[in-house]
Amino acid sequence: MTSLFEPARAGAIDTVNRVFMGPMTRNRADPAGVPSALAPEYYRQRATAGLIISEATQVAPEGQGYPFTPGIHVAAQVAAWRSVTKAVHGAGGRIVLQLWHVGRISHPDLQPGGVLPVAPSAIRPAGGTFTYGGPKDFVTPRALETDEVAGVVAQFRHGAELARAAGFDGVEIHGANGYLIDQFLRDGSNRRTDRYGGSVANRVRFLQEVAEAVVGAWGADRVGVRLSPFGSFNDMADSDPVATFSAAAAAMGELKLAYLHMVEGDGAPATAEQLAGIRAIRGRFAGFYVACGGYDRALALDAVASGHADAVAFATLYISNPDLVARLRTAAAMAEPDRATFYQGGAKGYVDYPELAEAA
Repeated sequence: MTSLFEPARAGAIDTVNRVFMGPMTRNRADPAGVPSALAPEYYRQRATAGLIISEATQVAPEGQGYPFTPGIHVAAQVAAWRSVTKAVHGAGGRIVLQLWHVGRISHPDLQPGGVLPVAPSAIRPAGGTFTYGGPKDFVTPRALETDEVAGVVAQFRHGAELARAAGFDGVEIHGANGYLIDQFLRDGSNRRTDRYGGSVANRVRFLQEVAEAVVGAWGADRVGVRLSPFGSFNDMADSDPVATFSAAAAAMGELKLAYLHMVEGDGAPATAEQLAGIRAIRGRFAGFYVACGGYDRALALDAVASGHADAVAFATLYISNPDLVARLRTAAAMAEPDRATFYQGGAKGYVDYPELAEAA
């Protein structure tokens, strides 16, 4: 049986264990999308993870959906991210950058020139987002014209190229959680009648074109993708998620990506029915599989030992437990995170959680 703490190889990325740090928005960048001066320390503290997947990082100004999130589209951002990768590598870690475009999960207050956010279709999601002026309801987005899609694909490629310049070990395409790629995949948010809508094959096309562009910048063996077949976050739904995401997984498998990272449930550990769907979807991707969503120590150990997953990604636990690998290995108690500081900015609740030895 394989252990959670054994080394692994995801594509061309060697990892010292199978405990991955999942992507977590922390809202510590400046208004220009430049990562905080505290970011190198935050990521360095967590460098014992087999692989760190960075917080979601917008590939263009139009891709931003929340205040103080980082970007990867101008030189100042690249320089700041280079400090992060240097810190992680200096501590013996590996880190990939998650490439992000939020699509309709934005607001004119966050868009250049105050324009409408873009989406596959002009369907307003329920709910709202935070802006620099406070919380605002979502608006009805503008549907991308067919001839505009290639420009968004190019933004993903540009972000991937800049991530390479910043010293990352690879990139992860964010195709989950109700953001732009997910919006194209699901028929609840994609009502297009052109070659990017209608059939499952057409709805997968945007993801496939993004992945091909990113692979062109990196090579397939340093590119991963994150999907969330059963997630309803950001008002998402699909009439047949197993069919939709099986096609997506198959397309990514044909490209021989480094890994498939799946949010398995819907804000909680996956149900038996969802796990059956996950197994069907995963069966269409022959490569390295990363499970995520509500895992604790026992579930993670079993997932890897049973062959369900090649690695397990943890998110919230990594906020308050920078030494999570050591705590999992020794079955030590976990520190509880202070949820009030998740997104407030500054050092508190970001780089001030002690390791187990320091807390004793």
